[in-house]
Amino acid sequence: MKRRVLFVCTANSARSLMAEALLRDMAGDQFEVASAGTRPDRPHPMALQVLEEAGYATAGLESKALADLEQEHWDYVITLCEKAASECRNVGGPAQQIAWDFPDPVPSGRHATFALTLKEIRERLGLFTLVHRKQTGMKPEHFDPVAVFKALGDELRLAALMLIREQKKLCVCELTEALDIPQPKASRHLATLRDAGLLDTERQGQWVFYSLSPRLPHWLLRVLDETAEGNPTLIRTELERLAAMTDRPVVRFI
Repeated sequence: MKRRVLFVCTANSARSLMAEALLRDMAGDQFEVASAGTRPDRPHPMALQVLEEAGYATAGLESKALADLEQEHWDYVITLCEKAASECRNVGGPAQQIAWDFPDPVPSGRHATFALTLKEIRERLGLFTLVHRKQTGMKPEHFDPVAVFKALGDELRLAALMLIREQKKLCVCELTEALDIPQPKASRHLATLRDAGLLDTERQGQWVFYSLSPRLPHWLLRVLDETAEGNPTLIRTELERLAAMTDRPVVRFI
């Protein structure tokens, strides 16, 4: 049975919406997730933008009033600012109350600030889900061959993964150019590959770069290596398009 998590901040326009989208993506099989605001406004366009750029689904995200949800059963109520924490001490009854405090990115209006907030919330949620696994005795991450090959059973996704394998790190704009497809379509395919555990993301400045997950098992790495070696023309056209691209983002390898 999934545990229920409610994220709360003042406006429910950025931080709590980000947390809702992130946890649903990271551990939707473990948690039922929602968010609300003590004084709800509307989703901030920049919050939705950085989520979409990082490959996270934003469909259905909307600002909601805490009053509409506070009487429901929640296992965790997680506030993301001091103001919400002071106003939500009795929300959720027996729910475990967790107070996080992330600076509000809205006053800055800067893309980089929203992106940094997204990164920090994702890191905190990574620890939260890790602790939950330990508490419930869940097994660590593993790679289901059926899910992996299902994700690779599309020619665009296979090409994208092989391009990333070849180039080490690529951003959405580079993959859009190489695959000759619109950006939203590229982002959807990349999200599928990330959901299958095949890709990691890393922000450098305004760009989000995709790379092969360092957690890939040896059997899967061998499959990718043999696919590349046995099919030298598989992504030849895509590599040519990529080589012809002007003003490519500069990536740092750390």
